[in-house]
Amino acid sequence: MIRSVTQKPTAEPTRSGRERVTLRTVAEAAGVHASTVSRALRAQADPALSDAPSASITRHIIEVADRLGYRPDPYAASLRTRRSMSIGVLVPRLSDVVLATIYEGIEQSAALSGYQVAVANTYDDPERHRKYLGLMSSRRVDGLILADAHLGVAQSHPTDVPTVLVNRRCPGFLSVSGADIVGGGLVASHFADLGHDHLGVIAGPTWASTSIDRVTGFRETSRARGLDLPDSAVVASSFDVEGGREAARRLLALEPRPTAIFAVNDYAAIGAMGEMRDQGLMPGADIAVVGYNDINIARELLCPLSSVDNSVISMGRIAGQTLIDVLAGKPAAPTLITPSLKARQSSGPARR
Repeated sequence: MIRSVTQKPTAEPTRSGRERVTLRTVAEAAGVHASTVSRALRAQADPALSDAPSASITRHIIEVADRLGYRPDPYAASLRTRRSMSIGVLVPRLSDVVLATIYEGIEQSAALSGYQVAVANTYDDPERHRKYLGLMSSRRVDGLILADAHLGVAQSHPTDVPTVLVNRRCPGFLSVSGADIVGGGLVASHFADLGHDHLGVIAGPTWASTSIDRVTGFRETSRARGLDLPDSAVVASSFDVEGGREAARRLLALEPRPTAIFAVNDYAAIGAMGEMRDQGLMPGADIAVVGYNDINIARELLCPLSSVDNSVISMGRIAGQTLIDVLAGKPAAPTLITPSLKARQSSGPARR
């Protein structure tokens, strides 16, 4: 039963001088105990709670809380539950549209489960990685999602914080990534079907699983299709336009010159196409080019770029939900997302 009260609801002053609406404020205005308010507000977020007040009392409390402008105190809640309801995310750089899209997916999953997300750019620098891990840990995040894992580098992270890798993989970590070996193989098969027999690869950095796996898949399928890929035709690069230009410059100087080039990242592929045009070559006609990740701009280029679609928005959503499942004590397993090749004008048939 809701009891009637005549006393004026009180509120605690904040640093700004305004009165802060608390659970006690809402309880006094609604004529119930503060614990009843707490249970009603928790039931609003999770209707399955067994200790929720009756539906009518819950509705009444929520109406009062909304009228008074009540906002939960996350710090107080974290003291009660020993959970911050926050997730830390480390990415190489959010200016990369692929990583930004993955982060968007993570944030969508987190919001659906009531989690906040804190993100930091590490620029793929192990020292910055360690620094931001410490900062995330000091903020007492409930879990971590890392998009900047380095193969062959000792991964320092708080052992008591549940961690999921996204986009990249690393032994000993739960990860959500693309089936990059499969994706690399799709490109090699595509080139073979088009009649290309002199191939080149812009391979990305040597410490990223995405680079290593995509090149591995390309090599294995090339070999299976009877195509030769000498080590000199596999050039390491950064994941950007400048890296793609420099790697393409080296590949175009080879003898014989490749008739088809696979770049393990769309930005590197775009840089390679720019270098080709500067040298008087037409991408898609003189040299076939395929990238990876199928960013939006790929299909809008003057010569639309063939690329491997890695479903990065889904990858982010799945990574977010995987971590949330781990935090809830549910079973979780690594996920590999099956890629698909989007063939466009940039990958034309070999000239005879």
